[in-house]
Amino acid sequence: MTISEKQQILLDELALFQDWTERYEYVISIGKRLPPLAESAKTPAHLIKGCQSQVWLDAISEDGKVRFFADSDSLITKGMIALFVRILDNETPDAILQADMSFIERTGLKEHLAPTRANALTLMTTQMKQRALAFASVNLTP
Repeated sequence: MTISEKQQILLDELALFQDWTERYEYVISIGKRLPPLAESAKTPAHLIKGCQSQVWLDAISEDGKVRFFADSDSLITKGMIALFVRILDNETPDAILQADMSFIERTGLKEHLAPTRANALTLMTTQMKQRALAFASVNLTP
């Protein structure tokens, strides 16, 4: 399944809810299903700087694909990073780097977030793409 297809499935799921509070509850439930991040990975190196809440992001390269692991100390923020993990996890670095992440605008969530939380969405996608870029660089080395 492509990243675009995963994005469309998520958009279709969110469209089932009548108002933004139901959408937030759904996003929170997605975050609650995110596998726990090892405490040893909750380090300053994995912290996404600039987010209102603490958000940790770790990534590994496995069989040419990027595996993402994340957590947050805030339920809504954990749900938001879980959305991105759901979309970008287990994809190649090139696919992640080329992914159009503007789909988040179509979820209707961003307009109901405080500006600092809305900014966190951009920071999350930027960090995920930076991790993918690091793995792409490693794969290009002869």
